[in-house]
Amino acid sequence: MWTGPVKRSRQSYDGVALVAPASVPYRRYSIESAHWWIAQALRTSLQSAGLQKADLDGLCLASFTLFPDTAVGLTQHLGLSPRWLDHIPMGGAAGIVAMRRAARAVQAGDADIVACVAGDTNHIDSFRQLLSSFSRFAMDAAYPYGYGGPNANFALLTDRYMHEYGATREDFGRIAVSQRANALKNPRAIMKKPLSMQQYLDARPIADPIALFDCVMPCAGAEAFLVMTVEEAERRALPYATLAGAIERHNAHADDPVQLRGGWTIDAGELYEMAGCTPQDIDLLQTYDDYPVISLMQIEDLGFCAKGEGPQFLRSRDLTISGDFPHNTSGGQLSGGQAGAAGGFIGLVEAIRQVTGRAEGTQVAGARTAMVSGFGMINYDRGLCTGAAILKGAGP
Repeated sequence: MWTGPVKRSRQSYDGVALVAPASVPYRRYSIESAHWWIAQALRTSLQSAGLQKADLDGLCLASFTLFPDTAVGLTQHLGLSPRWLDHIPMGGAAGIVAMRRAARAVQAGDADIVACVAGDTNHIDSFRQLLSSFSRFAMDAAYPYGYGGPNANFALLTDRYMHEYGATREDFGRIAVSQRANALKNPRAIMKKPLSMQQYLDARPIADPIALFDCVMPCAGAEAFLVMTVEEAERRALPYATLAGAIERHNAHADDPVQLRGGWTIDAGELYEMAGCTPQDIDLLQTYDDYPVISLMQIEDLGFCAKGEGPQFLRSRDLTISGDFPHNTSGGQLSGGQAGAAGGFIGLVEAIRQVTGRAEGTQVAGARTAMVSGFGMINYDRGLCTGAAILKGAGP
């Protein structure tokens, strides 16, 4: 009698190394194409590893503004000939998903060295054009009615969260203000001025209850890292992080009338089991932060506190680099900028730097275990993609 498929345990990511994190300094606007930005990140990553492009046999790519090209078209632009290729259209979850797929390709022997790259340009009109055709939901049910872009969507989520759990604007401000303090120690961050809680609270409204500093600044930029075997990384004397565990989930809790939780709630327990650790063992957390409410949701859903207890959790924590709960240590997107699909990579690239002791001004002392989470593709009323990973390294 058929009883349905048997759920198998996830296999480990043993033997996989993450190396050569690279960031191309962001710009508010750019006349360059997405191809140019992606090429800069790829070149920077390869050079830091002492590799040539001919050494690559795998490529995993994420970009919104590469259109009409995809990863396969880019291979001709860049003169690459990979034997393994993927294109990840998952926005803020793209980094986690790219890393997972690349790691499995390396484990299977389908590729020896995979470049994971994300990048986008930002012309004067890029963001409006992207919003107008972001998804079929956006084209049919949102954009024609003036509901253009994610601000209004996340205003609804933020408002519901505040009513449901008693959060205040000050609670969300703790995230934004702390990340600005972190960004001031990151020379690549696009925001260069301090942000006080009063400035956050007094900022002009965008979509009630969201105000200016709840929103990311769209910009141009790119991020990259390489995936290879531990044996290969050691042979080349490259600092590396290992992948202790990783998860992804799509369209979770589809019957929830308003999104107050994500797919992490389904798989987080298995993630910690894979990594052999608990939330208390995490030295730093990098959440996807297009809006503070989403970071707060991830803190809860990843098990750092119970659902609805996020505001109280934040009130008793220091989220800065030297604090007791280092969070988005590079400044995240709220203060570092959102370079399109690269926003799904920024936390992952920072985490690789952190656990290998190479984060320079943003380095968390003694960081050896980092958690990174991703959230992407807001589709009318909710984000569809979630992912998370735990990275380990030797630390500084």
